[in-house]
Amino acid sequence: MPKRSQQEIEQLYQRHVNTVYRVCYAHMKQPAEAEDAVQDTFIKLMRANPHLADVCHEKAWLIRTAGNVCKDMLRRRRRRELPLEDDLPGGAFLHENNTVLQAVLALPGKYKTVVVLYYYEGYNSAEIARLLRKPGATVRGHLHEARKLLKLQLGGELD
Repeated sequence: MPKRSQQEIEQLYQRHVNTVYRVCYAHMKQPAEAEDAVQDTFIKLMRANPHLADVCHEKAWLIRTAGNVCKDMLRRRRRRELPLEDDLPGGAFLHENNTVLQAVLALPGKYKTVVVLYYYEGYNSAEIARLLRKPGATVRGHLHEARKLLKLQLGGELD
C-alpha cells in the first residue's frame, strides 16, 4: 500500500485524536504521559501504514494500538520504579555471597544474558528476542537450558 500523504495523516489525526487521547489518559492518568502515548500511537500508524478499509477500522486500529502503547509505557515505568533492596548500586544483584547470582554469572554468555534480562531486569522472552535480535524460540531455548544448568549447579535448589 502506498504511504499516506501528509494531508491524509492530518485528516486521520483530526478525526481520531480525541478518542485516542481519552484511551491513553484512561491508562496513564497523567496528561503529559497520555500525550506521549498519543504521539507514539500515531507514529506507529505512520510506520505500519496499515490498510484500513473505513473510519471504523481506523478507529479500532488506533484504539487497540493506543492501549498497547500505554501498556508498554506502564511496564517500562514499573521496571524503572522497582526499589533497590539495599544501598548498593544494583541492589541484591551485586551481593557477592548470593549463591544464585554466582551460579548465573558462571553460565556461558548466551545463557547469562537472557537469564539476567529475564529474571533480574523483568523483560519477557519476546522483548529479549527483540533486544538481542534473535528468534523468540532461541531465547526460550536458552532460558530452558540455563534453568537446567542452574538446577544442576545449585543441587536442585531452583524450582
